[in-house]
Amino acid sequence: MSVQQKNAPTLRRHILPTELGPCMVRVQQGTHGPRAESGTPEVYLHGAAGSWTTFQSLLARATAHDRVLIDLPGWGESTAGARREQFSIEAMARAVVGALSALGYRRWKLVGHSMGGFLALHMAAAWPEETAGVAAISATTFSVSDACGAPLRGLYKFPAFTGMLLAMRSMAALGAAGTAVVRTIATTPLMRPLMSPFFADPAAIPPAVFRELGDDARPASFSAAARAAAHYDFGQWRGILCPVLAIRGDRDVFTPESDLARLAVVVPQTRLATFARCGHFAHIEQPDHVHRLIDELWSR
Repeated sequence: MSVQQKNAPTLRRHILPTELGPCMVRVQQGTHGPRAESGTPEVYLHGAAGSWTTFQSLLARATAHDRVLIDLPGWGESTAGARREQFSIEAMARAVVGALSALGYRRWKLVGHSMGGFLALHMAAAWPEETAGVAAISATTFSVSDACGAPLRGLYKFPAFTGMLLAMRSMAALGAAGTAVVRTIATTPLMRPLMSPFFADPAAIPPAVFRELGDDARPASFSAAARAAAHYDFGQWRGILCPVLAIRGDRDVFTPESDLARLAVVVPQTRLATFARCGHFAHIEQPDHVHRLIDELWSR
């Protein structure tokens, strides 16, 4: 395993309006220069328990084209004025596309983790000509959608996610106090055992990673995203035209192997990859391996 947690390079910050509220977007300029000349950017979409910071280990290497890192409405620095009652996969996708358009981008390559992988696949289906490729890292798709639609049944079939969903709903019901509880726990030794199911080797993960995951926890936004995922029509993904890379860890408790197999049926041009000794955060546990496969994907 190669766990890396590095400081991010210089990023330009933009606050852009969307239908779900103001959105904080960071841009790492590519070596080709200003975005007017930089071609198709890599767009990073985080999960429902994260923010742009979960991708820091992938940013150290220079890239020819721009990288765009988005705090989705309701997470990170995009919480003020977030309209959670209007959350849907479609609305979140429109928010991302609107932000990219405002920055002058007309085509993109998508890297999504967990919920961000779900969102990236929807964007590829809804904007097939504009999406050049999708790298989905532990995308939470079919099983998560089923559990969100029927939590009681999910406790039996998919206990790891459903348990977290119920905990987040409980914290969300407490409002700001619930968020404060989660963040307080993140500063204590209790955070590591609580998050251990997400990693193959929790002892190898730097403490800063657990603190950032706790800081990024947004119970109300997590719960709203879960409602958005329930009863999603996955038949839409048959319209995806671009190549897709779907990655999971062999110890991933949120993305079962059956989800990747089902994805390959719906989107035949999908390449599947399972990392040994890896959990739900492959880009944190094995960033070099992720880099290599993403580079191969873009070369296609």
